Amino acid sequence: MEYKNDKVLVEKFDTGVAKLTINNPPLNMVTLTMSQELYETLKKIDEDDDVRVVVITGSGDRAYCVGSDIKEFPSVWSDVVELKLKKENEAFNMLELLSKPVIAAMEGFVLGGGCEMIQACDLRIAAENCMLALPEINLGVVPGSGAMFRLPKLIGLGRAYELMYLGEKISAAEAKEIGLVNKVVPEGTACQHAMEMAEKIAQKSLLAVKTIKRYAREMMEETTSANFYKNLEMSHPVFASPECEEGVKAFFEKRKPVFYKK
Repeated sequence: MEYKNDKVLVEKFDTGVAKLTINNPPLNMVTLTMSQELYETLKKIDEDDDVRVVVITGSGDRAYCVGSDIKEFPSVWSDVVELKLKKENEAFNMLELLSKPVIAAMEGFVLGGGCEMIQACDLRIAAENCMLALPEINLGVVPGSGAMFRLPKLIGLGRAYELMYLGEKISAAEAKEIGLVNKVVPEGTACQHAMEMAEKIAQKSLLAVKTIKRYAREMMEETTSANFYKNLEMSHPVFASPECEEGVKAFFEKRKPVFYKK
């Protein structure tokens, strides 16, 4: 499958990992073109059997992404929500709902829509030089691309309010402490660490990984009683799969299971 993009570059590796690079240096601002490219690229990746895990990063080392390109606002002023914000939401929703794991690899500034984008990813790795913020409140608006419903799930309502009310930057270390970031790594190595993690996940059973991603998200919204039968239902195809057979067989043969070979 070919990916011919300008603002969202795609590299595919024999490990089953695809690296997406937000390509609008130096700050990698989200444009209308980028939102559309990201959405269309993720749709293709979901159907690409060569891709098992996705890493998304930003070009350069100054910023992962600092959010929307404000210069585009005059051209969409007649209906900012419909003409711009909706496209961002559609792209970020594709990130969250992608059937395959997505890991954000962040260097530098992660602001506004960029911070909302990483919240739609499954895992987040930040370099020590990262600064994260949702500064929309300082423009008299709200973070409208997912933070209001994703951020409280990640870090709790009180901390989410604090970030959105104040609009102040926090460090990578602070972001890890509150649960917004999974791992903090030395400056310049975020992508390397994300790729290493992605390669490990890519070697797991894809069916099991997809099942975990989908049902952990869906079942988080339900009660324990509602999840009882859903939990059993989703387990049937996994335990009856060739991957399960290979995993059990490898366990008894005291070897590493082989779930993926290129």
